[in-house]
Amino acid sequence: MSSQVAKQRSITLAITGASGAPYAVKLLKELVSADYHVFLLISSAAKVVFATEEDLKVPAKPDKAEEFFAELAQAKPSQITVCGKEEWFSPVASGSAAPKQMIICPCSTGTLSSLAVGACDNLIERAADVVIKEKGQLILVPREMPLSSLHLQNMLTLSNLGVTIMPAAPGFYHNPKSIEDLVDFVVARILDHIGVDQALVSRWGYDQSR
Repeated sequence: MSSQVAKQRSITLAITGASGAPYAVKLLKELVSADYHVFLLISSAAKVVFATEEDLKVPAKPDKAEEFFAELAQAKPSQITVCGKEEWFSPVASGSAAPKQMIICPCSTGTLSSLAVGACDNLIERAADVVIKEKGQLILVPREMPLSSLHLQNMLTLSNLGVTIMPAAPGFYHNPKSIEDLVDFVVARILDHIGVDQALVSRWGYDQSR
């Protein structure tokens, strides 16, 4: 990683195998638009979901995936860094180099479980574990229903560690007219929590017409 990239505002975005690929795509585009350098981690299961929900075939090799996502998000050169699932020498694997902010969107219940017990069997889990131990900001966007007691217990365990749990549960008070409006609602709330200005959804009490 170049020194120029190291000086940029950076964030880690992980995409796992829960339903919700449209959330991940929109969020990536918004982070790129906000001029973040994005360390992008995507699981094998997430690639299956991308093909199913977005009709997008993500290349297997990290360098090709990097080109794919850069084109998808209209990113600047080197603005997106795709890390393989076992790239243990990537910056996100170390507390001395990893971004202080990380989002897992969508977050599968399997990933949720692994994080709750401190497993680090792949780079996504290790990167999240690093953010937790370094007292950074970790946001999880689970997409599952119904939730079992085990799911809820895992969420509580992580919440008690300072992790923010933001289920992909769009509101309807902004009168959505399309699926894109529902996606925008969830992404807007995520952006709010990481301190990125957004104009995707009107703010309650300020921008709403009554």
